[in-house]
Amino acid sequence: MLLIVADPLPRQQERIIQFGIFTVGDLTIDPVTGTTLTEHERIKATVAIAQKAEEVGLDVFATGEHHNPPFAAPGNPPVLLAHLAAKTEKLILSTATTLITTNDPVHLAEDYAYAQHLADGRIDLMLGRGNTGPVYPWFGKDIRDGIDLAVENYALLHKLWREENVSFEGKYRTPLYGFTSVPRPLDGIPPVVWHGSIRSPQIAEQAAFYGDAFFHNHIFWPKEHTERMVDLYRRRFEHYGHGSADQAIVGLGGQVFMRANSQDAIREFRPYFDNAPVYGGGPSLESFMRETPLTVGSPQQVIERTLGFREYVGDYQRQLFLIDHAGLPLQTVLEQLDILGGEVIPVLRKEFAALKPGHVPDAPTHASLLAACRATATKETDQSYAAPVTDRWTGTTAETDNAPSAL
Repeated sequence: MLLIVADPLPRQQERIIQFGIFTVGDLTIDPVTGTTLTEHERIKATVAIAQKAEEVGLDVFATGEHHNPPFAAPGNPPVLLAHLAAKTEKLILSTATTLITTNDPVHLAEDYAYAQHLADGRIDLMLGRGNTGPVYPWFGKDIRDGIDLAVENYALLHKLWREENVSFEGKYRTPLYGFTSVPRPLDGIPPVVWHGSIRSPQIAEQAAFYGDAFFHNHIFWPKEHTERMVDLYRRRFEHYGHGSADQAIVGLGGQVFMRANSQDAIREFRPYFDNAPVYGGGPSLESFMRETPLTVGSPQQVIERTLGFREYVGDYQRQLFLIDHAGLPLQTVLEQLDILGGEVIPVLRKEFAALKPGHVPDAPTHASLLAACRATATKETDQSYAAPVTDRWTGTTAETDNAPSAL
């Protein structure tokens, strides 16, 4: 399908970062009570957490994709996202992540476009390779092909959302001849795609090539690692002609636990940290707080630490926090959301908006892309330039570059 290339959004709008939360959907024993939620309880809790996120004024809720215990995250995230779309009104619903390596791109194109319609455009994808090795053979794939699968599968997904009668031949699936994915994306605008990675420079390169957004997990690694990955993405984004390096679309993860008094926060969170499957038995809580972006303390400490992220990644567009893992009770998670929405996010919004230069774009949304597209159509009703749209927020497409269609 041919679509109108949109101009960037008007610069007079207030520039703000998107704030939200993401969940990995783990089922972990509560080390304080010795209890573990049932799958049903964890799933229902996830819905309650998303609804609370909207209630306290957050912008984004993102869910992981898992196919194995000890997780109750959806194996098919559009099921959860579509349900949440009916339970919310403004919240952007995203994945964190969708496994581009082991999912069929045809199913991804269909399922997420369908969810996008149900949510009136409030659906994003964060694509990733996943960090659970056994998932590859479960779906007939080889983990050694992870990067190549990510490259080929996204090339097809990208094409399916922008063209009809698609013919495609690759290495990892049967060919397509004259195939049209349905439903077509809402308003002809594909869901916004963020390429998520912790340690793979090839994924940062892929995001830059297409002019898509890049999300760094930003939890387990020191800031120097995050800085290098984001810098690579920014430089390659500029190389491919999508805009200057500081106009690249960047998102970060983060991990927080807060109480009014920092000592109370550390004392309450410590048993959850010490027994968490991911880092339990490893570095001490204090070491992890010092060497990674994990912040356990007062709301003011979270504000100061988060504002500091800008010092090594530049101006960025999305900040997601992990707050519901390691067996934390639902009531505690809801209390964390009250603190985030009431004490932390309002200050961060104000500070980030004041610091952000006018030429740095906001994160793209369905609404902003549609508005920009309509504005362009109104100005150029005689002969609008039609082309497959990749990154409407800069008005450039990967297809215009002479580089090959893969990394």
